Amino acid sequence: MTARGISHTRELLRRGELSAVEHTRAVLTAVRERDTLDAYVAVAGEEALAAAERADARIRELGADAWRTMPLLGVTVSVKDLLQTRCLPTARGSLLPNDRPREDAPAVARLRAAGAVVVGKTATSEYGWSASTVSRVAPPTRNPYDPRLTAGGSSGGAAAAVATGLCDGALGTDGSGSIRIPAAFCGVVGYKPSLGRIPYVPNSADRLAHQGPLARTVADAALLGQVMAGPHPGDPDSGLGSLDAPRADGVLRIGWIEYDGTAEEVRRVTEQARLALLGQGHLVEDVEVRCTHLYPALVDILAASEAAGARPEDDEWADSGRLEVIRHGRTLSGADVIRAEEVRQGLRTTLRTVMDHYDVLAMATVPVEPFVADAIGPSWAADPRDLRWLAWAPASYPFNMTGQPALSLPAGLTRSGLPVGLQLVGPVGADDLVVSLAGRLESDLGTPVHPPTARALEPAAAR
Repeated sequence: MTARGISHTRELLRRGELSAVEHTRAVLTAVRERDTLDAYVAVAGEEALAAAERADARIRELGADAWRTMPLLGVTVSVKDLLQTRCLPTARGSLLPNDRPREDAPAVARLRAAGAVVVGKTATSEYGWSASTVSRVAPPTRNPYDPRLTAGGSSGGAAAAVATGLCDGALGTDGSGSIRIPAAFCGVVGYKPSLGRIPYVPNSADRLAHQGPLARTVADAALLGQVMAGPHPGDPDSGLGSLDAPRADGVLRIGWIEYDGTAEEVRRVTEQARLALLGQGHLVEDVEVRCTHLYPALVDILAASEAAGARPEDDEWADSGRLEVIRHGRTLSGADVIRAEEVRQGLRTTLRTVMDHYDVLAMATVPVEPFVADAIGPSWAADPRDLRWLAWAPASYPFNMTGQPALSLPAGLTRSGLPVGLQLVGPVGADDLVVSLAGRLESDLGTPVHPPTARALEPAAAR
């Protein structure tokens, strides 16, 4: 049996119809034998089974009360290969050696403290540089709905693992859309909290990166987010408080953003979500957010950060696309970076003004459909020498630049059977509002038809 999500697993464990050891062993076996989408790069063994045994002992001791203090008891989770774990290697999608101590990142430690069983590390692009999951250390992660296509990235391994039942939930990172893009492409929920809500240690130099969950349902993602949230002394941005925001069961003012070049099928599916919001009684208005030179500023901020952490003697080991970003970063002056930061501040000001008029923004998470699995972007942005490598995801990176909470939930399937995500965005600190609205909308849209596990995991040659 593969995983069907946190809520489902917890209920089976609570009723005594499944033990944590049985569940963990089944998931580990599925990962080792049937991960034909290349979601994982490392698999836990005895450490995971030992954690499951401890979970079973606590359940026998406390019964249903066990989940009050350890809400993830017996649940299986995966960790993106950018984040440190004490019992598994961390390659960060790179041929370069990882020189950090082998210990749990704060979010991983909090998952374990809540009773979660870490079953493995999921694939990423090198240092998470691209919004696909292509690297030099593993095959590209493929889409569970069509293995010829990408799962998105750079948390593509996490999204594919959740979608195909190879874990109950996953921990990913998001520096320019890396949780939400693969969530949209793989038909799962991906939640990027407000900057600092979940501590990121070591802290990202560009202060764009967030950590957050991927899960089958909004409720599952919310639970993972709650467990991992809270201040940490290693992250100066952590511990941001919650904003006193409207309740999602009241009438909300929703600004609807439509990006130029949105694929017709994406537009058709998200229009159903717009109708669902209207059906709940919310006020939905079209809004346009303008900020000139936004994408070039993003490139300069990311490139400067990549260059600062890269040694010239390591260039021969770098991914060719990431190397182009590093080289661009080395050409930037201090004045260039300051100008890019001024653009970011302008975006923050613009969006604060927009959020004075709207409680939540809504839009397609990604305006394009999944592209081929071994590419870093659609054909017009797939050349590693081309710094347009993230330009195809204009709905994602702005909210890393502002630190706002953003959640992608499945909106439906295209006529060709590919998932489409709807993104909800709130003011900084209004995470509870975004999650609550997503949960209500999920109940109207319904959970997507997940890819049949047997088909998603069978060898490509058999299809």
